[in-house]
Amino acid sequence: MAEITLAEKAGFCFGVDRAIKLIEKLISEGRKVATLGPIIHNSQVIEELASKGVKVVESPNDVEDGAILVLRTHGVTREVLKEVEKSGCEFIDAACPFVKKIHKIVLDNSSEDVVTLIAGDENHPEVKGIKSCAKGKSFVIGSSEKIEELLKMYPDLVQKPVIFVSQTTFSIKEWEKSLKKIKLLCTNAKIFDTICSATEERQNEAAQLSRLNDAMVIVGGKHSSNTRKLLKVCEGNCPAFLVETASELYGIPLRGYSSIGLTAGASTPAGIIKEVLETMSEIVNENKMIEEETVLDSAAATEEFDFAAALEESLNSMNSDQKVVGTVLSVSPTEIQVDIGRKQTGYIPYSEYSNDPNADPKAELKIGDTLNLIIMKTNDQEGVTMLSKKRYDAIAAWDEIVNAEGTDTVFEGVVTEIVRGGVIVVAKNARLFIPASHATASRNDKLEDLLNKTVKFKVLEVNKQRRRAVGSIRAVLKDERKAAEEKFWAEAQVGEVRKGVVKSLMKFGAFVDIGGVDGMIHVSELSWNRIKDPSEVVSVGDEVEVTIKSLNPEKKQIALGYKKLEDNPWEIFKRDYAVDSEVEVEIANFTDFGAFAHIIPGIDGLIHISQIANKHVAKPADVLKIGEKVNVKITDIDEERKRVSLSIRALLPEEAPVEEAPVEEAADTAEE
Repeated sequence: MAEITLAEKAGFCFGVDRAIKLIEKLISEGRKVATLGPIIHNSQVIEELASKGVKVVESPNDVEDGAILVLRTHGVTREVLKEVEKSGCEFIDAACPFVKKIHKIVLDNSSEDVVTLIAGDENHPEVKGIKSCAKGKSFVIGSSEKIEELLKMYPDLVQKPVIFVSQTTFSIKEWEKSLKKIKLLCTNAKIFDTICSATEERQNEAAQLSRLNDAMVIVGGKHSSNTRKLLKVCEGNCPAFLVETASELYGIPLRGYSSIGLTAGASTPAGIIKEVLETMSEIVNENKMIEEETVLDSAAATEEFDFAAALEESLNSMNSDQKVVGTVLSVSPTEIQVDIGRKQTGYIPYSEYSNDPNADPKAELKIGDTLNLIIMKTNDQEGVTMLSKKRYDAIAAWDEIVNAEGTDTVFEGVVTEIVRGGVIVVAKNARLFIPASHATASRNDKLEDLLNKTVKFKVLEVNKQRRRAVGSIRAVLKDERKAAEEKFWAEAQVGEVRKGVVKSLMKFGAFVDIGGVDGMIHVSELSWNRIKDPSEVVSVGDEVEVTIKSLNPEKKQIALGYKKLEDNPWEIFKRDYAVDSEVEVEIANFTDFGAFAHIIPGIDGLIHISQIANKHVAKPADVLKIGEKVNVKITDIDEERKRVSLSIRALLPEEAPVEEAPVEEAADTAEE
């Protein structure tokens, strides 16, 4: 049974709670309410408000007469606010106080000479609102790496006064990394830490939970910035899953974890969190419930098969005189003749040889073999006795099964039938019922795949009066997996190469069974090229060769690598190309200082603007087109920084000297 821990800071933050309560108060007063865009990033909340008559409008001009317009919690741009004021409609600004504070900071500290840097998502409405308050140049930085790129494109920013703020829900980890670079590169920067305190507490708590648990579930809108940040925080420590509603939990392998943490974004209402928590509890406790119900259900389930009536009779009236040992004399196409030491000739019809339909007496027996048998009937007039091997075996096996009930004794048998609710297994000619919930390692596995397969099982329950037995294949599989895990953790080494089978795919990577334990190949380890989804590289069921990248015995986490060193685009490039090589490339994109071109998959080179032609070029787009193929010369290869410089001009005849722009450093290759 998995332990579930709910974060204390999960759910509505102050700003969201304030906005929702404001709207509900207006509704209770009988007011018609409209919101300028979705009030928050949670589709379930928006749908609930819509059911109460709240309309979402894209422009203040769309507001009905008599309705009051509520501006969203993320805030709006200065231009939109002026448009709302100009429209004359009644409105309330429900922007979060923390967001309004950032607007004021930028308005008070920016000017035409001051550059405003905003850490955040440039497409987020909150960031658009902050950007609109800047009086001079402004730039949005999505990560710490973007700071260096920005300063390369605009080197004069280093000398200018800068103010640096962040989106309220920006990643704390990225903010701290960005601060170090800003302080190092922009000595005139004025820094304002504007990450919401509730966001900071929520992210810190999520990070702590993800370090203490085997997996994390994050509840919130797929388009919510703060929810996606929580997902990113958790993914670095354990598998993490983002859901909007409880129904999405059924597509997640929660039963594979012994402890699960649960948190929620700032736009997630308490009702949805409660429903997710209850559903998680039901899912992870389902196995326990099944085991408790097995005893109640098994008697009804076993009615799906029937022991032969003759066996029932023989078991009820058996005596020692009916048990004999026979020596095989011959095997015909229909029966086996045996010597039982009496005047009658003994024979075993094929139907009485074995309960296993795949059994073949001609292949399994030879003259002189001895068999334990039961006398079924004797015909003194004809001098023959009909015998049964399968019934003797069933009696002996039944005694073993009765004694093994509830123990760790493991039996081996063959799955002979698929019936309603499970499968029939024949072991030593005794028949047992295995419920579907105990037949496979996972409930998603097909019962049909077991037909005619040899399986191992334990005996869960025996009904002596009705001669019924219920077993579990899963119990043995669980023990075998535990033993395999112990063996793995005792022997496994980082750097070791193992073969495995892809068990499931998630957005962040692929889970692979490497012999009784599951490891994860992160999406970044699947290919040297950039991919959006693991399914672009592997599929469920694929046999793969992986390298153990890291081991965490405490959390039982295994990181695997799949991409091979020999497939590294940079290694291929170094092998096949050199300085002064001529190569055909494809123009990929433009910058102010030149054009990037694809050389081979995963490797791009920079054609500086001064190397595009043997005459002055104002913009790369004046001469080149995206997708155009051109011949270039490789003029420099920086192995340390993995940069390649290209030149079209080097292959052209020289013309009159032209004024050249300052040479920029070649940009990073696109190697993943």
